[in-house]
This record gives sequence, C-alpha cells and structure tokens, in this order.
Amino acid sequence: MVHPIIEDLLWRHSTKKYDASKKIPKKDLDVLFEAMRLSASSINSQPWKFLVIESSKAKERMSKTFAQKHQYNQAHIIDSSQTILFAYNPHYTRDDFAKVVDKGITDQRVKLEDRENAFNVFMFAEVNTDETGDTSSWTKAQTYLALGNTLHALARLKIDSTPMEGIDTDLVNKEFKKELDGYQCDFALAIGYHHPEDDHNANLPKSRHRLETILVRI
Repeated sequence: MVHPIIEDLLWRHSTKKYDASKKIPKKDLDVLFEAMRLSASSINSQPWKFLVIESSKAKERMSKTFAQKHQYNQAHIIDSSQTILFAYNPHYTRDDFAKVVDKGITDQRVKLEDRENAFNVFMFAEVNTDETGDTSSWTKAQTYLALGNTLHALARLKIDSTPMEGIDTDLVNKEFKKELDGYQCDFALAIGYHHPEDDHNANLPKSRHRLETILVRI
C-alpha cells in the first residue's frame, strides 16, 4: 500500500496547459495561503513576500512581462487560476529580524525578558551579508523553502502547478515595483487545474533517480 504522501507526490507534475474555465475554490486557497505562511526559514527569518496575480488586470500586467523572452510560460498567466510571485528581501537587516522577535513575544514563543538574547541567532544573517548590505543569496534560498512547502501543499490539495524560473525578472520587478516595495522576485508559480486534453505532461510516468543513488545512510 502506497502512503498518501507518496501518492500525492507521484500525482503532481509541472502542468503544461491549464483549463482556464476552472478556478481554485476559496476554501482551498485559504488552506494554501496558510500553509505558505507556515513555511520554514533559517532563524525563522521569513524574508519573503507573496504576490498573488488573480484579477484580469493583474494577469494582463504579468502577461506583458513576457514581451522579450520566455513566451512559452506566458499562457500559464492567463489560463491558470492564479500565479504567485515569490519575492525575497535583498537587504534583510536587524530591524527586519526585530519584527520576527517581537511577533514571537506576542505569540508567547519568546519571553519578554529574553528579547535581547533572541538576537543571538541573527549571526546567521550577518555572515550572509556582504559589504554593501546585500543578503540576496541567503534570503532567496529561504524563499525556495517556501516554494517547496507550497508545492507539497498543492499536491495534497490536488491542485496543479507550474514552477517558473522562466520569467523576465527585470520586467517583472519593474512592472510590480510598487507592490514588491523593495523585495525582489526571481521566480513564480502558476496554480490551477490542468487541461484534460492538452496537458501532455499529466499522464507521463514519474522519473527520478533511484533512491540508493542519492541517499547515503551513515
């Protein structure tokens, strides 16, 4: 008997064609967005912002960013139910982490008298900050953790998805500069339901390396 988690992961694939007539129900979006919020990150930094492209106007704006390259992904923006822009803070500071610490105090994860000690782990951010204050290599990595968690949640909900590094990052960040508010977007995720006839990837067998070639137990 295959475990339900494995069944879900065998089910998911990168969708190549969406059914534009099908939209994700609010109840499933609510679960998905909460799962994204609960994603893990180094020192609980949460250096991300998620922009959900769902209105016709927003989809038109996003579609325009494919004017110069990666047109093979352009249809996903219009046909999918939503597209999520995963953005990260490229200059994560002690003040940003202070918001995490203070939220931890509010949530009773951190005691008020331990507030200053809670900043000890900020060293992980500091060692990943260059002389200009850029933390991109570290904060972008945290955002990929959120992407992985999101893909798993979508599989559990039986919602199709397409991770897209194939976007014009310059045009995306220019078009959504106001909404990103200093954050940087380098990849996106289309979500919805695949077209039953035109999504050639849906029925292909899953192909991965054998476990014994990638897993070493010591």
